[in-house]
Amino acid sequence: MRALARKFVPEPEPLCERGRRIFHASVLVTRLEEWFVEAGSAEQARALFAAGQGHRSASGERVHVEVERLLEGGE
Repeated sequence: MRALARKFVPEPEPLCERGRRIFHASVLVTRLEEWFVEAGSAEQARALFAAGQGHRSASGERVHVEVERLLEGGE
């Protein structure tokens, strides 16, 4: 007896209001923050910042957004 193979056709994604679909994205957000250290010179301050010894004084605002990946529906 022969088996019958059928191609699987997925159901279309349901539409949201006004015929729109939902998309998800992985987004890279870069912020500009204000940090400070107490140091005797600019070189010493740079070394302290590089070593993670700074203190954040303001969290800043988002200044750059880049979409890394866009997913459609349930992917």
